[in-house]
Amino acid sequence: MFLLRWLRRAFFFVLAFYLLLFSFTRLVHYPEPVAAIRLGLAPAHATPKLMPSHYIPPSSSPKPWSQGSEEMPQTVVFGGALGTFDDFLDSTSTNAFIVLRNGVITYEWYKAGFDKTFRFPSYSVAKTLTSIMIGQLIEDGKLRESDKFVDFFPNLKNGTSFDKVTINQLLDMRGGIGVSDNYPSGPSGWGVAIAQMYASTDLNWFLGNNRKMAFEPGAKGEYRSVDSMMLGMVIKKVTGERVADYFGREVWQPIGASSGATWNVDRLDGLEKTFCCFNATARDYALVGQLILDNGLAQGKQIIPPVWNKRLATPIVKLDRDWGYGAQMWHPYPNTSMLLGLHGQHVLIVPETKSVIIKLSDDLTEDNEGPVTDVMYNLATRS
Repeated sequence: MFLLRWLRRAFFFVLAFYLLLFSFTRLVHYPEPVAAIRLGLAPAHATPKLMPSHYIPPSSSPKPWSQGSEEMPQTVVFGGALGTFDDFLDSTSTNAFIVLRNGVITYEWYKAGFDKTFRFPSYSVAKTLTSIMIGQLIEDGKLRESDKFVDFFPNLKNGTSFDKVTINQLLDMRGGIGVSDNYPSGPSGWGVAIAQMYASTDLNWFLGNNRKMAFEPGAKGEYRSVDSMMLGMVIKKVTGERVADYFGREVWQPIGASSGATWNVDRLDGLEKTFCCFNATARDYALVGQLILDNGLAQGKQIIPPVWNKRLATPIVKLDRDWGYGAQMWHPYPNTSMLLGLHGQHVLIVPETKSVIIKLSDDLTEDNEGPVTDVMYNLATRS
């Protein structure tokens, strides 16, 4: 009898606690508590299915891949220490690794449980995809880099320097909006603004409540995902359609993507999280890298305007690790470009050797980004 009373009290306590959490998550536009916890604890590769998404169909004319054969080196220098290439893949929680030389797949590897059909998350690799769409809209005369964000969203004016933020500044991480990308790991990290933006079920509401400025627009460069999210809002406003639909028609179809992709959204028929959350196969990420390497040309069609491909290749500011950055693209070495996402998502492009290297991972060690890039660059430039 005592046990029954205890269980009943425990049940009502848990129910009351859940309802309290549920009310709080609704208030801050988070997923319901169980969904939020699952998202927070999931490994990187599992996150695409834990948020709603918009589907992007594969190309009706998929690009046929040529395949060659290239042996990876027996040993590599990673983080100042010599180890085997296999240990490098394992220690950085690699799930997929592809090397392209002159548009030919010369090496392709997948961890057990993954293959060429698996849809991997991109995290901030998606920022460069967002920039490609911005470049297309500028080429079409529908947008200018000098345009202010609030030109498209006058309802978000607040009488501060937020009203002066331009497309150009957002592209180069010079917007100054006070949503820092620095947050603690673990449960405590889910209360800060960048985590709220990632999990948000209403991005318009989020931005409306996060317009405080950290510095004056254009005053300096500082990596802030909110800049990329605002670019996505502009894309949707200018095109009048879902970002996934525009991207599918203007990029995914013409590059010859062999598989469908998804783009996670705040809610169905809502806004794509254009600072992250695009999901595709490793081979299709390779297509994006090859597209940039080939000056925006794929399957006989100019997809990225040449002037924008040059913009993507040009560093404007110095950010983390003293790497160059511009137009939502990293430049860790001279004449080298890289799409980079949290937890070890890399698309490295080295025009000098006509190489593209893709590494997709579940790596939780942010400090690995530099050493991993060193290994990839050395692979790309080896004779």
